[in-house]
Amino acid sequence: MGGGFAGILTARVLSDYYSEVLVIEKDEYPEKPGERAGIPQAFHPHRFTDRGKQIANRLFPGYEDEMIAGGARSVRNKKLYFLNQYGSLEMQNPDDDLKFSRALLEWVLRRRAHDIPNVRFMPKHEVVSLLTNAERSAVTGVRVSERSGMRRERELAAELVVEAGGRGSRLSAWLTELGYSVPEPNRLQLSLGYSTRRYRIPSHLAHLTEMWDTIHISGQPAQGTFGGVFSTIEHNMAELVLSRPGGQYPPVNANEFEKAVAGLPDKLIADIVQQLEPVAPPRAYRIQELYCHCYEQMDRWPSGLLVIGDAYCIYDPVFGQGMTVAAIAAEMLGSCLREQQSEPRPDFAQRFHRSIKRVIETAWWFNCAADLQWERVEYAGPRPLKGIEFGCRYLDLFLRYATERGDLTLYGLYWGVSSLGIPPRFLFHPETAAAVLAATEEGKRLLGELAAEGEELADALFRILPEHFIMMDDESAKEWAAIVPDERKSTAPNPG
Repeated sequence: MGGGFAGILTARVLSDYYSEVLVIEKDEYPEKPGERAGIPQAFHPHRFTDRGKQIANRLFPGYEDEMIAGGARSVRNKKLYFLNQYGSLEMQNPDDDLKFSRALLEWVLRRRAHDIPNVRFMPKHEVVSLLTNAERSAVTGVRVSERSGMRRERELAAELVVEAGGRGSRLSAWLTELGYSVPEPNRLQLSLGYSTRRYRIPSHLAHLTEMWDTIHISGQPAQGTFGGVFSTIEHNMAELVLSRPGGQYPPVNANEFEKAVAGLPDKLIADIVQQLEPVAPPRAYRIQELYCHCYEQMDRWPSGLLVIGDAYCIYDPVFGQGMTVAAIAAEMLGSCLREQQSEPRPDFAQRFHRSIKRVIETAWWFNCAADLQWERVEYAGPRPLKGIEFGCRYLDLFLRYATERGDLTLYGLYWGVSSLGIPPRFLFHPETAAAVLAATEEGKRLLGELAAEGEELADALFRILPEHFIMMDDESAKEWAAIVPDERKSTAPNPG
C-alpha cells in the first residue's frame, strides 16, 4: 500500500518472491516528473545518502543513467560549504553524487518498477480497511475504494500486505479495531517549519552549477536563527530551503523570505540567490510533531502484515534520513524473505520489524539529540530515550571539536553517522570521546560527571548509551582505526 519511494523499493524486493505485486496508490501518477497531492513534502529538498544510493543501485541497476538523462547533475569535485555556531568548513565532494528533485527520483524508479512484469500499479484507489481470517490472527488482504467516480469498493486477497502508506497511515487505528493492543508511539513535539523557493539559473551564471554542490548554513539554537540549505537540481534550477524547529516558522511571503535569507549568519546564499530568477513564491511545510511507532513491541501481531517507511517513523527532513531508512528497510526485507524461504517461522513479521527497528531507532535517536537543543522542543514518548541528555551535550561538543580544528575527517564522521552511512559506535569510541571531552571546559565538566560514577569511560558510555552505539568487536576496532588516524586519537586518561 503506497506508491511513494518506500513503496516502489518494497515492490521491487517483493517481485523476487511473489508472482504478483500490486501497488495501491491514492494519487494519479503524473506523466512526467511532478509533485503529487499525497506527498505534500515532495516539493522540498530531499537528500539521498550514499548508503541509500547504493541500495537503490542494487535494486535498480543503472537508474542513475536515467536520472542524468532527466537532468540530474553530478556534483563530483563541486564545493561543499558548512557553517555552524563554531565556524565553517569548505571541501570538495569526492563522490559522484547526483542532485535532483524527489519528483525526478520517484518518476525514474516508478518507471523502472512498471517494467517489472509481475508488478502492477493501482492508482486513484485508497485502502479503507484490512481483511483478516475469522480469528483476526492473520491479514488476508485489503478493502479498497475508488478515489473518484462511484467510489466503488472491492476486496483484494493477498498473501502479504505491506503498509507503506507514509505519514497518512491509519495502521494503528486498523489494528486497534481488530482488537490488538497498540503501544503509544514515541513523539517529538517540535513545531517544525520549512519554506522552500526555487530559482532558475540564467545562462550567464551557468558556472554556479559547475562550482557548487551544497551550501549548508545550520540554524543556531542559542541565537534562534533559521537554517538555510542551497543546492542546484535538474534543468539548471536551484532550490533554497529555510527551516527552524520550535514554532518560529520561516516566511512564505516572497519579500519576507528574501529578507530572512539575507539575515542568515552567512551572506553567501543571499549573494547567490540575488542573481537568480525566482520561479514562484516560497512554499511552506509544517510538522507539529515527529513520531516513532513501537509495533515491534506488540505481543500479538497478525501474520501477513508488515509496515515500512514513514508509516513506521518520520524524521526531521533536514537530516535526510527518511529515504535512506526506507531503502535499508527494503533491503532488510529481502534478507528476511530469503531466510523465511529456507527456514519458515510463524513470527516472520515481528522478526522483520525488530530487525529494521535498530536502524529506525538510530536515526530517531540522532534526530532527537539534534532537535532537543532548541527551545520549545520536547520529547513526549512513553519511554525515555536512553542516553539522550548525554547525547545532546556530546554531539554539540563533537561538532565544536571537529569544526574549530577544521578537521574534515571528523566532520565527515559526524555527518556520516547522522546519515546512517557509518555506525554510531565510531562516533562514541572511548578514545574519540576522551579527546572531544578533554578539549573544552564544558567537556571536562561532562567528563568529571562520568568520572564521579567511578567507572572507566568505556564502561560509562556502555551504561549510558544504547548498546549498539558502543559495542566494538575486533573488526569494528580495525575499521575505526582506519577512519580516525593516530594523530586524532586521544592519549587523555579515562575517568576513574
